[in-house]
Amino acid sequence: MNISEQPGTLAQRMRHTPYQAYSYSYPHKAAYRALPQATPLAPLWAQQDRSALFAYIHIPFCEMRCGFCNLFAMARPGADMVERYVQQVLVQMRAMDGVLGARSFARFALGGGTPTYLSAAQLDTLLCGARDILGIDLHATPAGIEASPETITAERLAVCRAHGIDRVSLGIQSFAAGEMRALARPQQNATVHYAIGLIRAAGFPTLNLDLIYGIAGQTVASLLASIDSALAFSPEEIYLYPLYVREQTGLGKVARRQGAQSLNPIMLARDGDSRLALYAAARDHLRARGYVQVSMRMFRAPHAPSDAGPSYCCQNDGMVGLGAGARSYSSQLHYSSEYAVARTETIGIIDNYLALDQARFAQAEHGYVLGVEDQQRRYVIQSLLTEPGLDGDAYTARFGTACEADLPQLAELFALELVERDGPLLRLNDQGYAHADTIGPWLASDTVRALMAESGQAC
Repeated sequence: MNISEQPGTLAQRMRHTPYQAYSYSYPHKAAYRALPQATPLAPLWAQQDRSALFAYIHIPFCEMRCGFCNLFAMARPGADMVERYVQQVLVQMRAMDGVLGARSFARFALGGGTPTYLSAAQLDTLLCGARDILGIDLHATPAGIEASPETITAERLAVCRAHGIDRVSLGIQSFAAGEMRALARPQQNATVHYAIGLIRAAGFPTLNLDLIYGIAGQTVASLLASIDSALAFSPEEIYLYPLYVREQTGLGKVARRQGAQSLNPIMLARDGDSRLALYAAARDHLRARGYVQVSMRMFRAPHAPSDAGPSYCCQNDGMVGLGAGARSYSSQLHYSSEYAVARTETIGIIDNYLALDQARFAQAEHGYVLGVEDQQRRYVIQSLLTEPGLDGDAYTARFGTACEADLPQLAELFALELVERDGPLLRLNDQGYAHADTIGPWLASDTVRALMAESGQAC
């Protein structure tokens, strides 16, 4: 579907599937391009409030490539590449130490890929670098790591916990063997149980479990059974992800071989879409067990620890991305390396990353410059799609204008009864959260939408 065929109004979009695109960040990385000229990072960050930054280290390596995965990652890299990569992240840290100047970090995360693919010694190297080079006190800063059951070991967990990591996010996807086969991810429940046991024994305050709905052959009963299997471990958080089948993924290639003419979510919805019914059943099931919905995807348990760390606001505060594929966000420029899913292109990008020196790390070469309109849209999208909602007063304090005057299309949210007003807050109601993956893309600017279409991404 080209840009001219995309539905325009929210009401038009809502006639199709609610699952159109995941707006976890704005603008989408598919809108990034080579910058007209390299941008020095020191003057860029000098203009940014650096009192509450997010440091993110991307590890693009995995034990296996899941059939649904469209992340920047590769399976089973050579040991030499992995070690060189870890050392290169330290080089980038030293470059950013010089670029950032005085700063303070409010959040830290290791993501991927699968960070626990690294050895315990390699994890220790990176966490020591975060402490000694970037100056992050991980014992006083909320810090998380993503993991897979197959790569969890007591030694790796001990290193992370000793450094102050307090949250482990484990990709489970499903406890049903047939559903895991449908995702092209072989996984044994015994491995999952063992990994969770190690995490609990290591004393991490927060365990998050990821589940997927919309898997071929999945029913409401089987999804709720997987949720109950997860609840048996009393996780502090549960994320429910709708399945998207995208180009270049294993499932996408299978769909094409089977004759699929399009992987565009709107086009596919013509054949029916069970995900909304699955989502509603899962949401109600978790709420009935005391979990609080934080976004369309995230549910937090009543026993989850309160966030006692430094204040962080993703709408305002910057992100410092380290590693190939990691994004960095300042208010005016989002930048990263290039992005790929296919193995050959991914290896090429990693090889390019490994060849950079500190001078190259001190400049941005690929990204997206945010004008005022895109800054405003980012603020609205990042606020509206999660609790507590879009704060009109905070928006005005940031931009000097009213959000509903800057984005008059927000009126359609009221017309369609998707939001509620709570003082200065605009909050999605249940129907609004159910359509978060419609609302996010609908709020994208024409420029971002056109660039994404050019890259073959729906918005």
